[in-house]
Amino acid sequence: MRESTAHDVRMQADHRSSELDRRIVGALQLNGRASWSAIAKHVGASESTVLRRVGQLAGRGQLRVIGVVDVLRCGLGVPVLIRLHCRPGTTEAVSAEIAARPDTRYASVLSGSADCAAEVVLPSHRDISRLVLDELPASERLTDSETLTVMRTFTSAHDWNPGVLDDDAVRELRGGETRPFEEHFWERAPERLDELELAIIAALGEDGRMSFKELARQVGSSESTSARRVDSLVRRGCLRFRTLAEPELLGFNVEFMLWLSVLPAQLDEAGRQLASDPNTKYLSATTGRYNLVGQVSLRHYGELYRYTTDVIGALPGLRASDITLQLRTLKRAWTPTPAAAGHTLEQT
Repeated sequence: MRESTAHDVRMQADHRSSELDRRIVGALQLNGRASWSAIAKHVGASESTVLRRVGQLAGRGQLRVIGVVDVLRCGLGVPVLIRLHCRPGTTEAVSAEIAARPDTRYASVLSGSADCAAEVVLPSHRDISRLVLDELPASERLTDSETLTVMRTFTSAHDWNPGVLDDDAVRELRGGETRPFEEHFWERAPERLDELELAIIAALGEDGRMSFKELARQVGSSESTSARRVDSLVRRGCLRFRTLAEPELLGFNVEFMLWLSVLPAQLDEAGRQLASDPNTKYLSATTGRYNLVGQVSLRHYGELYRYTTDVIGALPGLRASDITLQLRTLKRAWTPTPAAAGHTLEQT
């Protein structure tokens, strides 16, 4: 009886820890640079407890906040989505090879009509031929490849609200403006970044919560100048802060890529409608056979059918749709995931 009671107590403690972790990650997803005091307020824990839990998650490689540059906004490259069909037995090696490229921002192993999907940032759309003809894995490992160039992003993982915290917390942590960030900037001419701004972005790419004092030391500037430049980069749409955490930490156990063909006249309407769905983490208009591509997270597999009928089925101008389940994601926002690290250890 005593053993059973002790087990129940441990189970309850583990549940409380998991729920607290979920709320902390949810707060950082809303604002990766929110103060620890603000996060503690909205998750219902002390600041010291929040810091301890964050340290534990970060130590296990489950949580990280980084600064990321918007390459389209800054004229630093063109995102290209690729779908790969692999020969039997080669999917793992092909996916790992694609993920290891320094210009790959995202890569995952899929189930369905494609075996691997990735987003590669190329200098310009003219470099697609080089990628396809010279740099993708050899034909003995691939049966087919498809490229789709991103024209416009409707929403991205930086904007996603996982629904963990209440509306008051969302407003306070995000500062009021909750419209998809990309709506502010996508038609403006690209920004030009100077050397100091590029250095700031590089430093924050390693640690998005770096203090302005430490940032100033690393980039060789004053603390006030560094703070002003970061604020300017954010306001101009050049710099975003991304919380890297696997969706399971937030209670989402199914993640998939959505490939849609929509009538051109209704592409913008369909994009805006789908971007507003709370399960949409990423959505872009692309060139090619599929002109609307998204990434979606659901809490469990049982929600997939209703999502297909009620969300996808309600889109205006829809001609065709395809869903590829993500079996394992190897890279997010240029950063290898815990799954990728585990796979590397298994191979060695």
